[in-house]
Amino acid sequence: MRNPSHLVTSERLEQKYDAAAPGWSDKMRLLGYFDAYLGFLSADPSANYGQNALDVGAGTGAFAEARAALQSEGAVTLLEPSAKMLQRAQNALARRGIEAEARQSRLEDFEAAASPFDCILAAHFLEHCPDPLVALQRMRDLAAPGSALWLVVSKPHWCNAIIWFQWRHRTYRPEEVGTLLAKSGWALQAQHSFPAGPPSRTSRGYKAIAI
Repeated sequence: MRNPSHLVTSERLEQKYDAAAPGWSDKMRLLGYFDAYLGFLSADPSANYGQNALDVGAGTGAFAEARAALQSEGAVTLLEPSAKMLQRAQNALARRGIEAEARQSRLEDFEAAASPFDCILAAHFLEHCPDPLVALQRMRDLAAPGSALWLVVSKPHWCNAIIWFQWRHRTYRPEEVGTLLAKSGWALQAQHSFPAGPPSRTSRGYKAIAI
């Protein structure tokens, strides 16, 4: 049974994201997050971005759009509880010629029509989960063995202390993320430090493989 307090918190978060949706995509680009995601995904020239990708907590689609800039083939599913964010994400992918499947749902309620996925993206999603281990286990359940997880997580920094006042998110040290991945069926392959701008201060990237 879902924790009633968690339900209230999730609903309030979705309302906040609905309200922020109109200017979110432009704001993320202005702050450098699209370029940061693109740099993370392209850091390994031999990386495979899959043929059936899932973007968990897609927001307005910046992470999925960065993947599309590197590889336009294959199916993409956008998973996002905010309807207004989700519509903008789908439109962003459509402008790149990709007809993404939009699924308005929380991760714990999501029933995939075409799983397992062979690529999972999740940027700034884990920080809002009541139990990050359960969330990572659910993502692992949705992935085929050997699939890649591209994870971006907020890290301890005074900038995140400011962001916390609006979003009440968590931050995680690299060793904490590594432990969570190992416990949930993922093998950490690489970490990525964003080189510049707000992403360099707020975030860290992790690539893991489903085992």
